[in-house]
Amino acid sequence: MKLYFEASNFPWSPERYHYAAEQMMLTLFPGERPEYPDGPPPRLLSGEENAVIFTLHRGKKLTNVSALVFRNRERFDGVRRFPSQELDRPPEQVYHTVQHALKLAFYTAGTALLGTEPPWGALTGVRPVKLPTRALLAGSTPKQAQRELEREYHVSPERAQLAVSCAQASVEVQRSLKPNEVSLYIGIPFCPTRCAYCSFVSADVGRTLRLVEPYLEGLLQEVAETGRVLRELGLTVRSFYMGGGTPTVLTADQMDRLLARCQETLPLSDCTEYTVEAGRPDTITREKLEVLRARSIGRISINPQTLREEVLEAIGRKHSAGDIRAACALAREVGFACVNMDLIAGLPRDSFGGFRDSLEGVLAMDPENITVHTLALKKGSRLMESGGELPSGGEVARMLNWSRELVMSHGYIPYYLYRQKYMSGSLENVGWARPGTGSLYNIIMMEELHTVVSLGAGGVTKLIRGGSILRLTNPKFPQDYLSGLDKVLEQKKELFRFFTA
Repeated sequence: MKLYFEASNFPWSPERYHYAAEQMMLTLFPGERPEYPDGPPPRLLSGEENAVIFTLHRGKKLTNVSALVFRNRERFDGVRRFPSQELDRPPEQVYHTVQHALKLAFYTAGTALLGTEPPWGALTGVRPVKLPTRALLAGSTPKQAQRELEREYHVSPERAQLAVSCAQASVEVQRSLKPNEVSLYIGIPFCPTRCAYCSFVSADVGRTLRLVEPYLEGLLQEVAETGRVLRELGLTVRSFYMGGGTPTVLTADQMDRLLARCQETLPLSDCTEYTVEAGRPDTITREKLEVLRARSIGRISINPQTLREEVLEAIGRKHSAGDIRAACALAREVGFACVNMDLIAGLPRDSFGGFRDSLEGVLAMDPENITVHTLALKKGSRLMESGGELPSGGEVARMLNWSRELVMSHGYIPYYLYRQKYMSGSLENVGWARPGTGSLYNIIMMEELHTVVSLGAGGVTKLIRGGSILRLTNPKFPQDYLSGLDKVLEQKKELFRFFTA
């Protein structure tokens, strides 16, 4: 799709607005890719042109931002107005006002052309909960926050209600956090096999088994150095999360050594939540689960993604639905009182009936948390490369709408939510929990409520203070992490600079 900007009246360079235009384009026309032709837009585009022309006109009282869409021999115009005096505010505020108007003008024209509106309306970001959270903290009631999403951003009532429920959970957590608290993530970038939908930086442990032990030794050093820095800064860990990859590819002895080092060196005295992703049932043994329980882990994830054998095969899983049920039963025997289970709507070879059977099967195992994901096609995944046959966006929407009603009828409430690019049906991922069992870490991480220090290959630390965020990245691949370990350890000094500035 060609995107033209009549640039003379736009505050800031037109390039500053490219991202906003592209995000709305992907929301309305997911298969399109942006083009920015040289020169001004033609005065009259032909009916066959696939293009948008953005203009801004400042009047004495009102400023109009217009999006004129040409597509399929049709022409649709969308306009958004705001008081012209808003263009006299500080530059960053002007930018946000104009880009918001541009997106809504494009949305108005695009939905008129399509004859339908997406479930999340004009919202394009991955964190739709931030808007109602901000409204609640400013004194709005939940109904007022929901009404704003529906009227200003055209979000459907069902999705607006989901967002506000998650915002209430976010506000509750935010008010419980103390200034000297951070959260901690440890990444284990190895899996038994690579799933077809996965683009995470993780290695097939069958091919790279020789790397696991050296990786663990390097990680033990990073844990110790992080603990030293956090203690010197007077910071404590509020929530602890070990993910991957699949952390339970580690042997029981390796897991014990890692958790022992964490307990010895990290400031965990005030930590209220310990989670380890046990994810893949083909990596779970009684011995490993007993190590986790002995080392204070209270919450684990056992993630089936589906309970349909043909779908498990299609995504490259080497276990059966029976293995999932056995792993869950074993976790209960060992004493885990909080288990999370993930499902994905939209997997290859799946259907509404298959997804319904999977969710009913998960509910029969009675986990405390259920996360219902929408399949997102990710660059680097086998699904993105192969273009395999998948359920339609409409069928995936049916899966999610039905799942929402079913889990709520079983007493689960939504507590965190996020979206991704290239999601089937432009839908969402939702974490559901029985009251009082929602994951603190998931809310903190997704809503960026305080600093999350990330260790291991691919870790991205987010240092957060006073509205500012500084990202520190570790090398993505295990080999690069090990060869660059000295730099990884040296980078911990950035925590001193950030928190003592």
